This record gives sequence, C-alpha cells and structure tokens, in this order.
Amino acid sequence: MNKLYFGDNLEILRELNNERVHLICTDPPFNSGRDYNAFIGDSLAQKKAFTDTWTWDTAAQDTRADIAIKTKGDTTESLL
Repeated sequence: MNKLYFGDNLEILRELNNERVHLICTDPPFNSGRDYNAFIGDSLAQKKAFTDTWTWDTAAQDTRADIAIKTKGDTTESLL
C-alpha cells in the first residue's frame, strides 16, 4: 500500500515497521548555521523561526542505534 507521510523524518522512521521504503524526501538546508525567520500574519514583520544547526548528541546516537536494530545492522556507511 502506498503511503505519504509529512513530518519530522526521524519520528516517522521510528514508527515504520521493517517494510521496504522506496523514497525518503527531506527539506534541506542542513546545518547551515543560519537563522531562519517566519513572517507574522500579512505584515512584513518577522520573528525567528529556527536556527539550522545539528550536533551529534544523545538523541542522534539513540536514533542511529534504533536504525541499526531495525535493519539488523545492515546499514550503509552513509548512516554512520
């Protein structure tokens, strides 16, 4: 059955069972170190939406371990 998910890819991937995934599409940029702003209503006013940074932290380490368990260790170097 074809399905389309919208949301945080790590949260969604944790919920998938061990079926085959044909495509994962993400929305770059990644780790640009820039602040991104969002417009407030119809005005030109803006507020900070997020800072695009990433670090290898406990959450990333736990996610990597979850992937290894779900794939029974059959992962590629790009996941390390």
